[in-house]
Amino acid sequence: MIEEILWAVAGAGAATVAYVGAAARVVKQYERGVVFRFGRLRGEVRPPGFTMIVPAVDRLHKVNMQIVTMPVPAQEGITRDNVTVRVDAVVYFKVVDAAEALVRVEDYRFAVSQMAQTSLRSIIGKSDLDDLLSNREKLNQGLELMLDSPAIGWGVQIDRVEIKDVSLPETMKRSMARQAEADRERRARLINADAELQASKKLAEAAHQMAEAPSALQLRLLQTVMAVAAEKNSTLVLPIPVELLRFLERATPETGRAPAPDPAPPAAADEPPPPPLPPVEDLTGSSVEPAPRGRAA
Repeated sequence: MIEEILWAVAGAGAATVAYVGAAARVVKQYERGVVFRFGRLRGEVRPPGFTMIVPAVDRLHKVNMQIVTMPVPAQEGITRDNVTVRVDAVVYFKVVDAAEALVRVEDYRFAVSQMAQTSLRSIIGKSDLDDLLSNREKLNQGLELMLDSPAIGWGVQIDRVEIKDVSLPETMKRSMARQAEADRERRARLINADAELQASKKLAEAAHQMAEAPSALQLRLLQTVMAVAAEKNSTLVLPIPVELLRFLERATPETGRAPAPDPAPPAAADEPPPPPLPPVEDLTGSSVEPAPRGRAA
């Protein structure tokens, strides 16, 4: 009798252990458990930790609640300004309702991937090339809104959408390179012209200042000579400017100059003409008398 009781207790214990082993489940911290009993959804979602189900009756499905990083394959499309581009992106999403993610859609990962590809093609067709290259933040927000609207009904929340790369044809790359080069050349010329204008204004002010003080021009000339002579690799020819001679002439005291002769007084109007010159004797012979003035008799 005692042996039968012992065998019965052992059999009950073994059955209990087997039942507990079949019914025991462990849900991890980043997971949630959804239980289906005879195919019907149980109302509560099992939290993380140890949980029990009815063997052969319940089915426990674990849903990952972590943020999923899903790359979107490169999509080729034509922009609004008729440029063919290839754009790829990445989608960050997570499940916020484990029961809805299992019931509302067959495979929420595949559904999000297909919706992301379709939305990316739509964004390419609605945008210009400049927007794809420089205004990506606005396009990312538009993509996020397009994906989040249907996904929220699946128990999925779109956390972020990022456009990774925009591939352009080689001809378009060369055209953009020429455009950028021309723009930089234009800015370089404008900067050079502005520098020339400022330099000309400063030179004009310096010229007016030197015109008031001529000695400043000489000092500037001597500074230039010193700067050139510092190299010691050239022959320097220095012309003496006229301003330097005038400066020295003004600085020299007026000494040792002969007085200028007084000019002859003008002749009076009523003074008789001077007497005629006497005849010139010719030492070789007869005297030569000058011809009389006036008409001959």
